[in-house]
This record gives sequence, C-alpha cells and structure tokens, in this order.
Amino acid sequence: MASTTTISKRRKAVADGVFYAELNEFFTRELAEEGYSGVEVRVTPTVTDIIIRATHTQEVLGEQGRRIRELTSLIQKRFKFPENSVSLYAAKVQNRGLCAVAQCESLRYKLLNGLAVRRACYGVLRFIMESGAKGCEVVVSGKLRAARAKSMKFTDGFMIHSGQPVRDFIDSATRHVLLRQGVLGIKVKIMRGSDPDGKAGPNKSLPDTVTIIEPKEEQPVLAPNSQDYGAKAITNIAPPAQEEAAAPIEAYEQPPPAASPAPQQQESSW
Repeated sequence: MASTTTISKRRKAVADGVFYAELNEFFTRELAEEGYSGVEVRVTPTVTDIIIRATHTQEVLGEQGRRIRELTSLIQKRFKFPENSVSLYAAKVQNRGLCAVAQCESLRYKLLNGLAVRRACYGVLRFIMESGAKGCEVVVSGKLRAARAKSMKFTDGFMIHSGQPVRDFIDSATRHVLLRQGVLGIKVKIMRGSDPDGKAGPNKSLPDTVTIIEPKEEQPVLAPNSQDYGAKAITNIAPPAQEEAAAPIEAYEQPPPAASPAPQQQESSW
C-alpha cells in the first residue's frame, strides 16, 4: 500500500480493496465494544488519513489519546508506512439508529448478556423505527431454545429487495454471537428514507415515487370592454323610436252582415 513502485490501475484497485478489507476486519475485532460502525480511508500525496466511525469515540481515543496512538503504530508497522505518513481519527456516528452495524453490535451484546431473543429484537426494531427509518428487518438464526436450529425474522415498515435502490437505500450488517449452546447469526437491514441534505439517507427518491404537482392558481378572466379594442365609447346614442300606438281590438272587429229583406208577394189581379 505504501510502496512507491509503479503499478497498473487494476493492481492498484485490487491492492486498495485488500487494504480496506483487512483494515475493516481488524477494527471490527478490536473495536467491537466501542461501537465500531465503519472506516474511511483518504489518501493524499503526503499522508494517509484513516477515519474510524464509532458510537463511543472517547473509548476509541483512550486515556490522553493513548489507544489511538497504539493503533496508529500498529497499522504503520503492518502495512510498512513511512514515519508520520499515516494518521488515525475517530468520528462519532451521527444517527446510530440508522446504522446497521451499530444496531447489530447492540443486539449482539444484548444476547451475550442473556436477554431473550424476542425481547432484544423487538427493542432494536422499535429503536430503529423511532430514529426515522422507513423499514427494518432483523433475522436471528441458530439454536435459539431447542436443540434444532431455526430462524426468527422480525420486520417493520417498508422494505425493498431488488434493483439499484437496494444499494442506495439499504444498510445491512451481519454478526455472529458465540453462546454456550452454539453460534447465532444476526442480520440487520435498515431502509433509510430520502434526505435532501444527504445525512439521514440518500439525496434522491425512489424510482417509483409519484409526485403530484398542484396546479397554479389562475387569475379570473374579465369581460372585454370597448377600451380593450381601442374603440371610443359612444355616449350620444338616440333612443329607439317608439312604435305607434296600436289600435284597439274593437276597431278590427267587423260588424255582422245585415239580413236581406224578405221578398214581397204581388197580388194577382185575377
């Protein structure tokens, strides 16, 4: 990792991955009680910064920084870093309720202390959902009570299982508990929601999210007037001529025809 020989990009990528994997495995074993949840490596031309994320940062630092110096010296000798070319820092986990590694370690220590499996899992489940997660899943496998092994699954909320959103929204962790009756396997999956700031989750939404945009308020349309068309208002308009008064109905009634006179009989002279 610290060698200055020229290597290809493929070999460098493999070497960086092996370095990160070994570093993560070492801190997982060494800092399990301190709530270790991850490591970040930042490489610069002069120094390599290693940031340890944990829930109890004061215990990682140790008394007057003694433990962090011991870890720095150990890593420097193991990977053959030059003198004063590697630095270790401890960063506190902001929201441990959304960190699967921290909750997995918490459940592991609850089971080591003899707490019932169902009670311990429901406690972790409730704490995760109260921290703002959209969904969570806890699976405990092994010899729980009887001699035959079985699995118990506890779920709450909404959970996705396939596609690229799983890599973006799901945080998972796996741990093993060494008990007297055998080994228990613990798997914790937490689905985080979208956060514009990128702190409590990714700053993007799920692909199937439907956003309904409210229509804009339209202004009422006023009736057009003469000024809208550039016409001048006409004020002196003569009123319509009044129609002549109609004759009364009696004037249009015809009198009944007069009766014709009856023919007079002429007296015969004979």
